[in-house]
Amino acid sequence: MAAKAGDFSLILKLLAGIVIGAIVGTYIGNNADSSLNHIMDVVVSLRHIFGQVIFFLVPLVIVGFITPAIVRLGQNASRILFTAVALAYASSLGAALFSTISGYAIIPHLSVARETEALRKLPDMVFRLDIPPLFSVMSALVLALLFGVAIAWTKSDTLSRLFNELERVMSALVVRIMIPILPFFVGLSFLGLAYEGSLSLHLPVFVSMVLIVIVGHFIWLALLYGIGGALSGRNPIEVCRHYAPAYLTAVGTMSSAATLPVALECARKSRVLSRNMVEFMVPLGATVHLCGSVLTETFFCMTLHLMLYGTLPSVGVMLLFCVLLGVFAVGAPGVPGGTVVASLGIVTGVLGFDQNGVALLIAIFALQDSFGTACNVTGDGALTLMLEGLFNRNSELGPLQSGASEQA
Repeated sequence: MAAKAGDFSLILKLLAGIVIGAIVGTYIGNNADSSLNHIMDVVVSLRHIFGQVIFFLVPLVIVGFITPAIVRLGQNASRILFTAVALAYASSLGAALFSTISGYAIIPHLSVARETEALRKLPDMVFRLDIPPLFSVMSALVLALLFGVAIAWTKSDTLSRLFNELERVMSALVVRIMIPILPFFVGLSFLGLAYEGSLSLHLPVFVSMVLIVIVGHFIWLALLYGIGGALSGRNPIEVCRHYAPAYLTAVGTMSSAATLPVALECARKSRVLSRNMVEFMVPLGATVHLCGSVLTETFFCMTLHLMLYGTLPSVGVMLLFCVLLGVFAVGAPGVPGGTVVASLGIVTGVLGFDQNGVALLIAIFALQDSFGTACNVTGDGALTLMLEGLFNRNSELGPLQSGASEQA
C-alpha cells in the first residue's frame, strides 16, 4: 500500500516542498547577495534538526509496527492465512530481487552524473542539535522479530496488549510528528540541492527512473499472473482483464484503501475466482502485498546510491536489503506516507543513506506513488488466483461458487 486514504494531501505537500525548495535554492545560488546566502545557514541547521527527529523515530517505528504484526499472525495462523502472507512476502521479495538484477543491468548505462567538484559548497550549520536513536536499526529489527515470535509462542496477553498499545502510540507519533515534518525536510533538502547545483544535474535521471520502474511494474504483474495461471490451471487473463478500473482508481487516488471497494468489485467479476477467496485475499493483499512499491524503492535506492555515493551497492548488501524490505512490506504497511517511510531504517542502516539520500528517495518515490499503488492492487488478483490453485482445486474450503455465479 503506497498510501492510505487521506494521504493524497501528503503527496501534494511533498510536491510543493520540492517545487518551492528547488525555486528558492536556485534563486539563492544564482544571486551574489551575501544576505541571501545567510539564509542557507538556517536552512542547513533546520534540515539537520528535522532529520534527527525522523531518524530518532525510525527504530521505534520498527518495534512498534513489526512486533504487533508478528503477534497477530501467530494468533491467527491458519494454513490459508499463513500461505497468503507467505505469497505476499515472496512476491515482494521477488520484485525486489528482480529490481536489483535489473538495476545492475540498466543503471550503469544511465547518464548518472557523479562529478561533484563543480558543485557549490553548503555553509556550515549555525546551530547543531544531535538526537541519537535509543538503539540501532538492526537492533530494533531483531528485537521486534524476537519479541513478536516469543509473544506468539507464549500467548502472553499482557505483552500482546502492550505492543498493540505501542502500535497505536507509534501511529500517533508518525501521523502527528513524522509525517507533518516530512514535507519541510524534503523541501529544505531540495533547497540545498538546488543551491549546490546538483538538482539540475540529476533531473533527467529522475525522469528516466520513474519511467523504468513503471515498465518494471507491468513485467512483474505479467509474471505474477503467469504463475497464478500455472498454479490454478485457470486462464489468468480472465482475472487481469477486469482490473482496469481498479488500476485507474489507484492511479487517481494513490490509495490502496480507497481503491479496495473497486478492486473487490473487479475481482468478483472474474469467472475463475471464488467469491469467498476474493473477499479473503483482496482486502488482505491491500494490507500486506506491496510488490510495486518494493520494486520501485529498490531500483531508486540503487540509482541514488550511485548518484550520491559514487558506486552501486554490493550484491551482498542488496540481498540483505531485499530480504529485510520484504519483511517491512508485510509487517509495517500501515504507516501513512508509504513503504519508504516504514523502511527508512534499513535504507539508512543497510545502504548507508544520509539525510540528502533519504530526502531524495522520499521525493522521487512520491512522483510515482500512484503507479506503485496500482501495481500493488492489481497484483492482489494474481495472489488470489494462486490461492485458488493451492486450496480450491480439491475444495478444501467447501463448495465455493464463482464470483460471476454468485452475482447472478
